[in-house]
Amino acid sequence: MRRKITRRKFLAAGAATIALPNIIRAQNSPNRLNIAVIGCGGRGGANLRSVSGENIVALCDVNQAAIDAAAKDHPKARQCNDFRTLFDHQREFDAVVVSTCEHTHAFATMLALRHNKHVYCEKPLTHGIWEARRIRETAARTKVATQMGVQIHAQANYRSVVELIQANAIGAVREVHVWVARAWGRQSAADAKRFNDIVRIDERPKEAQPIPRGLNWDLWLGPAPERAFHTTYVPGPKWYRWWDFGSGTMSDLGSHWIDLPFWALRLRAPSAIEASGPPAHRELAPATMSATYEYRQQGNQPAVRLTWYQGDMKPEIWRKNGIPQWANGCLFIGARGMLLSDYGRHVLLPEKDFANFRRPDPTLPRITSHHAEWIRAAKTDLRTSADFEYSGWLTEANHLGNVAYRLGRRIEWDAENLRVTNADAASLVRRAYRKGWEL
Repeated sequence: MRRKITRRKFLAAGAATIALPNIIRAQNSPNRLNIAVIGCGGRGGANLRSVSGENIVALCDVNQAAIDAAAKDHPKARQCNDFRTLFDHQREFDAVVVSTCEHTHAFATMLALRHNKHVYCEKPLTHGIWEARRIRETAARTKVATQMGVQIHAQANYRSVVELIQANAIGAVREVHVWVARAWGRQSAADAKRFNDIVRIDERPKEAQPIPRGLNWDLWLGPAPERAFHTTYVPGPKWYRWWDFGSGTMSDLGSHWIDLPFWALRLRAPSAIEASGPPAHRELAPATMSATYEYRQQGNQPAVRLTWYQGDMKPEIWRKNGIPQWANGCLFIGARGMLLSDYGRHVLLPEKDFANFRRPDPTLPRITSHHAEWIRAAKTDLRTSADFEYSGWLTEANHLGNVAYRLGRRIEWDAENLRVTNADAASLVRRAYRKGWEL
């Protein structure tokens, strides 16, 4: 079932369909998008429910059980297991929702872009830096609506914080701290118990387990190195701790949390990154780590240091009770004060200094949902707030934190040429694919 996707085939497919209109209307639903859903279980099931007001015409998943569950609500939708064969029927749909595991995000998304389809892809946008650059540049050449799944981006709280920072409410920001309590990754048995983790993992399982009925394990592996099936990888989010399939908490939750300062400060490519934590493991992402990004001055935004913490690590000001000890948070430190935020709330600090503060007038639109914004854009102006231009840069930056951690040193980043200038990081910037898979 493995089909080789070459660059020539991608370009040929794109050339053959580029003249098609952006919206191919179904005769019985002239105002609804025809959507193909790639990845129907777990997060994919939630995304499917969020777009189910449109016309769901295709369901694709490597696990037939996930398709069967989704088909109860969408019995007329075409079914397939291999997303590559889905595009043999690409005239049937206008848009694609990609909710596969991270290591196949770029492959499904690239096919959608090459076929001129509006595409919503779960975070992180890609498994690595080179893939993020390819997706961003390809999207820039199309006329489709794109969106990465960072749902909190659509909420009023994040938009209010962005407005405050950009209105200079706390003065020039030169320091940001972002922390999350999640500690999924390689950890001790004590850590696994303390963090109520799903399962403690330490090394790749040596034994093979029976492949569940209905799961196409070869397709699930996709471009990743071949290995025997084991429940250490699936079901659920266990796979994302393994470098071959995911990028750990850094790139996963970083998509949500670093999104806020990235947006508010209009960040793009860092110039240098340094990480710390336990020694890097060859196959597993860490439970606890920290990464500091250095951004050069851009326009009115001065140089800024942004530090990420996960698991046991927290900012010094948090550990010394200098701010409210929220379990997860984003702290902007400005020349005239601080702003602390999480997903649903924020506060200006010290509170007494802002007792009579007058908030700026809203400058960002308030929208009903992330999915609704993408659907509206596909039907109108193609503009979304977390399109692949924005989220491509965010994804690159997040992955660089893992690159610095795995190399165990401060790295200097040449964004234009997509390379680390002071270390050999080529294999971490661009991974090798299993035979039969090309992007």
